[in-house]
Amino acid sequence: MPEPDKPVIVILSQTALPLARRVAEITGGEVHGATSRVSGADLGFEAVKPHLQALFQAGRSIIAIMASGALIRLLAPVLSGKQQEPPVIALSEDGASVVPLLGGHHGANDLARQIAGSLQTHAAITTAGDLRFGVALDQPPEGYVLANPDQAKAVMAELVAGVSVRLNGKADWLETSRLPFAENGPVTLTVTDRVTTPSPLELVYHPKTLVLGMGAERHADSAEAIALAEELLAAGGYARESLAALASIDLKADEAALHAVAAHFSVPARFFTAEMLEAERDRLQNPSDVVFAEVGCHGVAEGAALAAVGQDGALALAKRKGKGVTAAIGRAESPLDILPMGRARGKLFVVGIGPGSEGWRSPEVSRMVADSSDLIGYSLYLDLLGPLVQGKARHDFDLGKEEARVVHAMELAGEGKTVSLVCSGDAGIYAMATLVFELFDKGGVSDAARRIEVQVSPGISALQAAAARAGAPLGHDFCTISLSDLLTPWEHIKRRVQAAGEGDFVIAFYNPVSMKRRTQLAYARDALLKFRPADTPVILATNLGRPGETLRIVPLGDLNVDDVDMLTVVVVGSSESRCVRMGDGKTWVYTPRGYSGKAGTGMVKED
Repeated sequence: MPEPDKPVIVILSQTALPLARRVAEITGGEVHGATSRVSGADLGFEAVKPHLQALFQAGRSIIAIMASGALIRLLAPVLSGKQQEPPVIALSEDGASVVPLLGGHHGANDLARQIAGSLQTHAAITTAGDLRFGVALDQPPEGYVLANPDQAKAVMAELVAGVSVRLNGKADWLETSRLPFAENGPVTLTVTDRVTTPSPLELVYHPKTLVLGMGAERHADSAEAIALAEELLAAGGYARESLAALASIDLKADEAALHAVAAHFSVPARFFTAEMLEAERDRLQNPSDVVFAEVGCHGVAEGAALAAVGQDGALALAKRKGKGVTAAIGRAESPLDILPMGRARGKLFVVGIGPGSEGWRSPEVSRMVADSSDLIGYSLYLDLLGPLVQGKARHDFDLGKEEARVVHAMELAGEGKTVSLVCSGDAGIYAMATLVFELFDKGGVSDAARRIEVQVSPGISALQAAAARAGAPLGHDFCTISLSDLLTPWEHIKRRVQAAGEGDFVIAFYNPVSMKRRTQLAYARDALLKFRPADTPVILATNLGRPGETLRIVPLGDLNVDDVDMLTVVVVGSSESRCVRMGDGKTWVYTPRGYSGKAGTGMVKED
């Protein structure tokens, strides 16, 4: 199960940014700013109403530095039921007032207290239960799940009216509250990891005390694994809400069936080494020499369940076998903290940040970077992320260290970390994504690194950026060719230039020159002049989307290698590409959509 999303601090003015940054540090959140008024936010948005409503409907915690009345009116159309509301807090621009508006018992009150405490200001808590009893019965703390939230309103009404309450079970957060406890109280609060049917004035809390240990054959059936887990819980009479995690051996960190079970119960998956599972040998009920010979421990399902609940826990249900899977349940005396528990399956996000500017970076990439513990990349690319790097472990690499960069990223993910491998432009175009999969294919990383989860997120490429700045040169068929012969023999590059010239493609040349390599671009120019006119437009685009951006349009016949550097992408038009000069003096480049000699004006509909 993914970690909860970070709170979002929403601001509409530049003057609110310093306070937003302080709140982000306090809460671990991220700053979203109106692009027309704010620079330096983690994420920009065009219109505040749809952005706030989208955050709310996605269940994100919202801390808006704006008037509470305006915030209420903006969110009013998407308000539904109390139980579905995420925390929404209005914060005055001077930080003096912190007002939880919605989701008070879903974390807003606690979040408001946290912010106000750090800012040394006032949290305007108005919910009766918090004020009178010091506890929110419909929002239990981490480690507990309220099984019947629909009955919370009736119970709270009785308590506010003055009736007493009986506690059935143990929970420190209840015992230390100001609730009026009595042995014969008409209201009952039950704490149990068993399935139970509550009475009308009873609230049932399930503590996260159970761990499902599982073993699986390679490519086990997910449905079989889920069915076995459900069968085991039912056999013990245990509540699924009390499951804290699924646990297994690290050799199975990439086993789809295990992750399907974890997703089915909405719990995280944690993995242990064979040595850690073998340390539970004396507590196993069904040790197996066959299993030991295969994976290095005498039991995976039971061993993982026991390792996860720790020495103070015990095996609640011994191993059961299904088709290709085994399962057991471990039980702790108190709710479990999953963070120290084993190791998560590591994640590697391979992200393209575009040219580097915030406006040209996708929201998905920003979220991936924000969710990462470690960032890896060329130093310039990491610097371009600005505030997003705060609180992350940076691993800076020089240019020319591409394979070392990728191996390091994969190995860190193999340790259970969430890592972003940061590329400029698009991660899959002359960038690091291909190296990741090449290492999977050919080897070169550890077994742990081969079991990581990988997600590739696209970015705006230099080709797209140059085309957008220049007009529409990619209106018809195009290709890209790298002129670097470090990894590709020069003879192969020459053949591709020749073929692209014969095919009359618009061509984007990446890596056109370097300090030591000055002749390849001149060769490409001369080769293409055999196939297209000397006045064919050529776009020279440098530092697009970054300070120092320049864009020049020159005829192919006048292309001078000395006008191009390592940060320039060169786009050569086809024989059909045209320039059009506007009344304001600006020149645009476009390539008509119609084929040469075809009747019409280029406005040809696609089939």
